[in-house]
Amino acid sequence: MAAVSPADRVTVTDRLTAPLRRILSSQSASGLVLILCAAVAFGWANSPWANAYFEMQHLHTAVVFGDFHLELSLAHFVNDALMAIFFFVVGLEIKREFMVGELAGLRRAALPIAGAVGGMVAPALIYVAINFGEPTIRGWGVPMATDIAFAVGVLALIGDRVPLGLKVFLLALAIVDDLGAVMVIALFYTDSVNTTALLLSLGVWVVAMLYGRFGHARAGMFFLIGLVCWYFMLQSGVHATIAGVLMALAIPLGGKLPPRDLEAEVREMMLPSSGGVDVKVERISYLVDRVQSPLMTFEHNLSPWVAFVIMPVFAVFNAGVALGGGGHGGAGAGEAAAHASLIGLPTIGAFFGLLIGKPLGIALCAWVAIVTGLAAFPRGGNWMGIVGIGCLGGIGFTMALFVANLAFGANIELDQAKLGVLGASVISAVLGFLLLARAFAHAPPQSATAEAGH
Repeated sequence: MAAVSPADRVTVTDRLTAPLRRILSSQSASGLVLILCAAVAFGWANSPWANAYFEMQHLHTAVVFGDFHLELSLAHFVNDALMAIFFFVVGLEIKREFMVGELAGLRRAALPIAGAVGGMVAPALIYVAINFGEPTIRGWGVPMATDIAFAVGVLALIGDRVPLGLKVFLLALAIVDDLGAVMVIALFYTDSVNTTALLLSLGVWVVAMLYGRFGHARAGMFFLIGLVCWYFMLQSGVHATIAGVLMALAIPLGGKLPPRDLEAEVREMMLPSSGGVDVKVERISYLVDRVQSPLMTFEHNLSPWVAFVIMPVFAVFNAGVALGGGGHGGAGAGEAAAHASLIGLPTIGAFFGLLIGKPLGIALCAWVAIVTGLAAFPRGGNWMGIVGIGCLGGIGFTMALFVANLAFGANIELDQAKLGVLGASVISAVLGFLLLARAFAHAPPQSATAEAGH
């Protein structure tokens, strides 16, 4: 019998960590694409062609079908329609993690939940303290969210020296963070509600839940139901992207065939009387198709589109901040006044909320959870690593810019908040990288550790 070389062996650890490595790989690549798109948008908004950038945002698109007519600007189409798909994938990730992932058990979920809560509350309090008594206090939700793609992109620059436990902590924390952001958007950034449209949207969602509950998972049918749910949610005044999260909850996690039944079928096919090889192969193919998780299939198929199309397009449309104040036509007060207007209370609140509030809240609440015994310390980690992860939590790009749009609309306060988010995200990324690189400067690569253990 030929010997199997160590390089050919697939260890149990490799099998268990393969999905996580795929997520980290795709997120890190997506983070690099986001950085490029954000830089393009920022440069374009401050170039001689800036007018074309802002005119592009206000171009209108219309969908006409008989008497039905829906008109949206390109910016609103990106933020209301395309981002609904982003929120759909976020909803799938939240459901999966809470049912079978890193947040499935109380002991496993305690640390990321504690860190996420601290990482949401502390930035919001800092923002409120800076903007107290001012109309701009409405933007308190801006510094609450973490951009996981950017954060994992920074982790990728350090390589395999960061322990797997800390990477899992960051991913799980970001999932809870996203759930918190969804709740904040739904509850606090809705000015007025059309009750009839909202009830119709929820009614369509119930239809989707029943469709999924009875084991159906046709992508085309979910798309049509989701489109109707999204339209009524758009008309209701509640942000339309919430429909994406609701639809994600309707997608069944389990396949039509339970794993135990698959095992029984495979055992039966091993019997000599069960038919020829061709029959067995065809039967196995049919059974594997029935046992697959619709939720994970949707997530697997949509994640690349979200990571490499929808989020980069969102970055192009939302990261452009004109330092001369030209984005909203505010050039009449002179160049110096325009420059000064971009540094306002939303800028300061978002900047210090992300830069200080995130690492402070995450590290402090993680410390409380660990010392009280509610959670275990991440394997292979240290406190400098925890603070480094907290700094990466201060990268608030995608969701923070999204909430800023909801809080301020198209005015100078929006650009002020954007500038604070972008500035804090860049500095947080640098600080997180430096802390993590120093914390694990002498640690062996994780692959080497895994091999040593076997």
